[in-house]
Amino acid sequence: MTKDASKSSISDQYSAVEPDLQSTYNQGLTPLHPPQKSLIRINMVIRSLILLAVAVAGEILLHMQFGARPGMVLVPVAIFAALQVVVLPHRIYRRWGYDMGEEQLRVLRGFLWRTDTIVPFNRIQHIDVAQGPLQRLFGLSTLIVHTAGTHNSIVTLPGLATADAEAMRETIKGHIRQDMI
Repeated sequence: MTKDASKSSISDQYSAVEPDLQSTYNQGLTPLHPPQKSLIRINMVIRSLILLAVAVAGEILLHMQFGARPGMVLVPVAIFAALQVVVLPHRIYRRWGYDMGEEQLRVLRGFLWRTDTIVPFNRIQHIDVAQGPLQRLFGLSTLIVHTAGTHNSIVTLPGLATADAEAMRETIKGHIRQDMI
């Protein structure tokens, strides 16, 4: 399978998931692997549980110290936590995209602040493929690209299928070898 054919098949596979939203938010870039949305949701659940624990402690403290009515802190925090778990994962997921070109990697990300990073292959010093325990559970990996320079010298691309991340690493490695010759 050629590189262009594999790239288009991955893009076609994911664009079938959300064809209208992908083109609007990711400008036709390849979206992350779909299980990344579940991983984002799990991370939001963990954050929400921590936030709710702090809210319960604050609620108890306010009630004991000032006689505040129950629910003054916990209800708004619970509403915020529910929105964080239900709405944000989808919005964050659909605002990530990447394009593996012939001479560069482009990563577009951001929910409130959009960042469009283009990494020319000749600037790459080394590449890592990393997995955390939850990523392994979902078969996901993060591609980490280290470039020359100090400002923004590390570009991460989470939410890739492990096979795709390894294939991207090998492709970039091949370009680096060609540039060295």
